[in-house]
Amino acid sequence: MLHPELKLLVYKIRNRDLRKKVIELLKNPVFEIDGKVYSGLPLEISPAGLSHHHSYPGGFIEHVVSSTRLALAICDSVEKVYHGKVNRDLVIAGTILHDIFKPLTYAVGENGSITSTDLADYMDHLSIVISELVRRGFPLELIHVVSAHHGENSPIKPHTIEALICHLADLVDSKLNNEILRAASFLARKAVGEDLQGLNSREAFEIILAKAEEGWEGVKEAVKKIKQDREKMCKS
Repeated sequence: MLHPELKLLVYKIRNRDLRKKVIELLKNPVFEIDGKVYSGLPLEISPAGLSHHHSYPGGFIEHVVSSTRLALAICDSVEKVYHGKVNRDLVIAGTILHDIFKPLTYAVGENGSITSTDLADYMDHLSIVISELVRRGFPLELIHVVSAHHGENSPIKPHTIEALICHLADLVDSKLNNEILRAASFLARKAVGEDLQGLNSREAFEIILAKAEEGWEGVKEAVKKIKQDREKMCKS
């Protein structure tokens, strides 16, 4: 089953063949090499990073959904403001798939923390996805969108408007999430004198909103509530 928000975005892809390939990859994001099949964490519980952004369970889906929505907003701007032309199918498919094999490089450690796998010692997620997109017969234009999504740090820079949009959407969402988590961590540390580890986006916004509406006392109460909620989750 596809995640509901992902499903809504996938079905915005008009080309049936491309949509079918995207769905098949989302439902079966495995990679085989040297006779060994790697599957990694389920997409729904995987983070999208280990430290910089979306580095918490569920972060992968958040990042993909948010990045794709941002990409579509940029498409609107290109078409309606700048009178350009964009292949939205490539933008949607590329943004949905740009990090599809990150969960493949993650595993749950003995203490419950997310760690990198042995596969990650030999291949990064971008190398894996490019090879797998080729193997599965995705169109060259889509492979370029994905391979260029790191911009200047990609194997190849964006050479199409679709690749540029995917890169910018990924960059903005990563930066947005990272700054939100950093801000909330700072506020929590200043309010209670200790680090609040493992913040997710919901918790971070609770802290930021509490500071805006109720000041430092609000932050203290928000941190207290987050700790209590976590304890309840551990016991359930």
